[in-house]
Amino acid sequence: MSEDFPKPIVTVDVVVLTLKDGVLQLLLAQRAKDAAIAPGVWTLPGGFVHVDGDDSLEDTVRRVFRTKTGGEVAYMEQLCTFGNARRDPRGWSLSVAYLALLPEHKVTGLDEQRTRWATVRPCPDLPFDHRAIVAQALARVRGKAAYSSLPAFLLPDTFTLPQLMAVYEAVLDQQLDQSTFRRKVAEQGMIVKARGAHLHTGAGRPAALYKLSRPALQDFGRVLLGTRDA
Repeated sequence: MSEDFPKPIVTVDVVVLTLKDGVLQLLLAQRAKDAAIAPGVWTLPGGFVHVDGDDSLEDTVRRVFRTKTGGEVAYMEQLCTFGNARRDPRGWSLSVAYLALLPEHKVTGLDEQRTRWATVRPCPDLPFDHRAIVAQALARVRGKAAYSSLPAFLLPDTFTLPQLMAVYEAVLDQQLDQSTFRRKVAEQGMIVKARGAHLHTGAGRPAALYKLSRPALQDFGRVLLGTRDA
C-alpha cells in the first residue's frame, strides 16, 4: 500500500441520550486539562481509532466510552461521518459519529468527575462540529421514532403503556392521542405483556407491565406515530 499520501485524523464521537424526569438529555465528557486542543472543555465522548487494538469501529466506540465515562454503551447505531480540513486545528480529520441510547436505570458507573448530563433543547455550546453531530442525532431519533421501536430503548426492560407513550412524546417533541397510540402499537405487535408483572403505584389498580416483543430494533415499514391519525 502506498505511503505517498498523508493520512487524515480518524476518530469516533458518540451522542449518548437518556430520558431523565421526562426530558431528553445528552451525555458530555470533559477533555483532559492538559489536552493540546480545547483543554478542559465539555464535548461529546470521543477519541482516536486505535488500529493496533480496535477490531471494528464499534469496538472503538465501546473502548472510548468506557475510557471517557467509566460506563458501557447499551443500544448504538452508526449515525454518519463528518470530515473536512477545518474541523480540527491539528489537520484534516474525519469522525464517524454514533448514536447511543442509555435507559436511565442503566446510567450507572459513570465517572461523575468527567461526565455530566445536559438537556438537548437547547443544545449546549460545544467545540469542533459537535453541535452539528447532535443535531443529526436528534433528527435521526425523531425520524425513526415515527416508524420504529427506537424510543423504547430509553425505557427499562418492562414498562407501562403510559410510560411508553411518554417516551415517544419526549423524543418526537409532540403530544400523541392515547387511543390512537395504543391501537397502532398493538397493530404492530411491538410489545407483549410481561407475564404476572404489575407496577404498584399505591393508588387504584396496579398497572400492567409490558416488554418489547423482540429485543432488536423493530422497523414498522411505514410512519405510524404523530399528532395526526395516519
